[in-house]
Amino acid sequence: MATNGRRNVPEDDEDFIDVDDSSLQTNQANYAWEEEYKRSWDVLQEDEHGSLAGVVNSLQQAAKRKRLLRDTDPIQRGIIRHLFIVIDLSGAMQEKDLRPSRLSLTFTYLEAFIAEFFDQNPISQIGLIGTKDGLAEKLSDLSGNPTDHIRALKLKKFQELNGEPSLQNALELARSSLIHVPAHGSREILVIMGSLTTTDPGNIHDTIAQLVKDNIRASVIALAAEVQVLKFLTLQTKGTFGVAMNEGHYRDLLFEVIPPTAVTTTKAASNLVQMGFPSRSNESAATLCACHNRLTLGGYICPRCNSKLCDIPTECDICTLTLVSSPLLARSYHHLFPVENFVEVAWKDATSTTACFSCQKSFPNPHKISPQLQATTDAGRYQCKLCDKTFCADCDLFIHDVLHNCPGCLSRPRKQGGMTPSLTQAARLPSSKLGKTS
Repeated sequence: MATNGRRNVPEDDEDFIDVDDSSLQTNQANYAWEEEYKRSWDVLQEDEHGSLAGVVNSLQQAAKRKRLLRDTDPIQRGIIRHLFIVIDLSGAMQEKDLRPSRLSLTFTYLEAFIAEFFDQNPISQIGLIGTKDGLAEKLSDLSGNPTDHIRALKLKKFQELNGEPSLQNALELARSSLIHVPAHGSREILVIMGSLTTTDPGNIHDTIAQLVKDNIRASVIALAAEVQVLKFLTLQTKGTFGVAMNEGHYRDLLFEVIPPTAVTTTKAASNLVQMGFPSRSNESAATLCACHNRLTLGGYICPRCNSKLCDIPTECDICTLTLVSSPLLARSYHHLFPVENFVEVAWKDATSTTACFSCQKSFPNPHKISPQLQATTDAGRYQCKLCDKTFCADCDLFIHDVLHNCPGCLSRPRKQGGMTPSLTQAARLPSSKLGKTS
């Protein structure tokens, strides 16, 4: 019998594998969650009046700006997107580890996601797919009308959840619709999976290989744990994968899908797109629409074949012309030239500005803030690198998420043919950096 610190094992037990766990015993306290554990109350410092308001405001500002710190390089991006969202409707979505439940929180977030997606991608389309009992069902077709998708979500919100999801059936259903979309648009699938298992009729690796062949990008948000087949799906299709740790993290993972991804080099050759700008039809009597074959009042008239469609953006069912409106196309342009991230101003440089350039809100006076509080909070000032104007955290968020233009840059005198400094910088970029759409 061995006595050198290894465990005693029966000599006739050939299947027993002896592992030297001395290293595990010495490092048994170094769990992953302990390494990430932070004593957040240690950074809280009261001001001279005994108030924590300054620290709380600083933490709120940091949370607001967290999702703004993204890549702002003006690279070619696909502004015409076709996205199918696959929703797990199995019994696993009844779990309450996410409040009030996985399904209720998912539907609440998806309603906000759809509204924000079309606000930032106005000429894109979304479709919804649900999966349960080993089957996949299309909840809504690819459409640019957010009302249809939100209505479809509300119809499924209170239906019974049971069975197991089928990832393969859901992917095949989404692929069968995406292979028919124009080549100039991106093809994407977002899977929201709460179950740890999937019931598939065949080899799912064959489906994944077909997705790669059809240039379909799949991303996954797992609500339970990391599943190998889901991670493999995202790796093969160059998508993103994340496991929701809590409600806030779940929302962050979901909203990270909204900005369009960079166009791959294999698709860069497709740079000219035919588009039609339909006119609005005001009718006194109902006529048939080409998209649903229903009697409707009003709609949009295709400039090529004069057929009537209910909503835009869409593709004409008769002549296959992509139909958009000029305001929607203009709103999509900001993804090509995003506003650069503002630089945080340190306390030592905060004396030069007293108020936000945009909302005129007064900044705290650095001379009235104690050094101890300055060490644990930021100055709440963010400066544009082009115009040197300073903004508060709320205006910083509004400029990058809604306005997509710097008020300081736009207020400066125009130069070089009437272009502002920010647009002048964009005009100097090589043509390979720009997404060409006509």
